[in-house]
Amino acid sequence: MPETFVYLGSVNVPSGVLVLGMAGWIDCWRELGQPLSERVRAAASSGGGHLHEWLCEAIVVPAAADRPLEVRASTSPSPFDGQPTIATLEVGLGVPWPGTADRSVPLRLGDLPVDRYADDAHAQFGGARIPRYGGEGPHGWLDLPLAEAGTRAAELTAWRDRLHGNGLMVPIDKHTDFHRFRRAGWHHPLRAGAIEVGGCQVLGIGWDQGDHSMRYCGERDAGQVYPVTLEADTAGQTVMRWTVPPYDLDGEDE
Repeated sequence: MPETFVYLGSVNVPSGVLVLGMAGWIDCWRELGQPLSERVRAAASSGGGHLHEWLCEAIVVPAAADRPLEVRASTSPSPFDGQPTIATLEVGLGVPWPGTADRSVPLRLGDLPVDRYADDAHAQFGGARIPRYGGEGPHGWLDLPLAEAGTRAAELTAWRDRLHGNGLMVPIDKHTDFHRFRRAGWHHPLRAGAIEVGGCQVLGIGWDQGDHSMRYCGERDAGQVYPVTLEADTAGQTVMRWTVPPYDLDGEDE
């Protein structure tokens, strides 16, 4: 039975290089040596491939620089709640399949790994419900200036320690591009959201333990890596595909 793909959004790559990677680790590349942008340029000069250092990983591949690139996904039901989760991620690269390559055999690029007292606090401090995927999140505030956010956090922490001990948590999310990705996908059924970064349209997709790509004990050390390939479509154009198997409840450790 053929796969059915849904449209997630589009990206543009004026550099002519598409990067598929984990947004939450972007800042760590610089701490390990070169920033991701410099590593991508080096990889692109040799035709792309798989970048991997420590927990930071990305796939780099040449793509059309003069048009939006569509991002699609096939889905299958989550074994947890039956809701659709991404099984295959596909990006049309806008370039023809290499004439010397066998169209019947995918070219493998590499693989990628796929992490009480609320009413009392609200009565004391106020705040609106913050939306999140699947419904409403906790009470809080969005888009506060940094100094004001720090003051609110200090007030909440002092209240928590004075009345309820240290068993409660007060999170602060900095307004980074990673946070903007997550926020843009709050109302999308597959948690996909597009934002603009440096004049480029970039697509972020949120994953959690219920999705195919994440496991409680995941990433490369646990063998949770899945192939990224280049394939030819029926029109002879090149597409990049990341295929992630369904979550196998029977195969999980107790």
